[in-house]
Amino acid sequence: MSAGLRPGQVARAAGVGRETLRYYERRGLIAPTDRTIGGHRLYPTETVTRLRVIKAAQRLGFTLEEIADLTDPRRHRRGPDGGLQASARAKLAQVQARIAELEQVAALLQGALSAGCDDLDACAHTPQCPLPFPEVAHPAGRGQD
Repeated sequence: MSAGLRPGQVARAAGVGRETLRYYERRGLIAPTDRTIGGHRLYPTETVTRLRVIKAAQRLGFTLEEIADLTDPRRHRRGPDGGLQASARAKLAQVQARIAELEQVAALLQGALSAGCDDLDACAHTPQCPLPFPEVAHPAGRGQD
């Protein structure tokens, strides 16, 4: 039998569930290198580090597909147009755009609190309501009810 870690050992050491381990294996992000005589998977000790890298990348907003691209040397290019630098630049731009959107939402919510809005329907009909209620277009030939 080869040296290696069983699934439960890997999952505990990396702080993930066994289902997560199996899912990442199905996605091709990790792979067992051997099996015990009884058929249990064995993972190299580096798998724990790999799982920690995957979880850290997810916290940064990368999808599993993006992580696969970043961690598989056959799937990405190094240099200014590929690899982590390009992906991090693109992800940072997405995060900054999302932050700007959330700041707008926060400002609208603060305005609603300041205006004392308690009811959306009532607020929609008051000029001090800061919430953006889009105008509803009525089909031609139909009256407004």
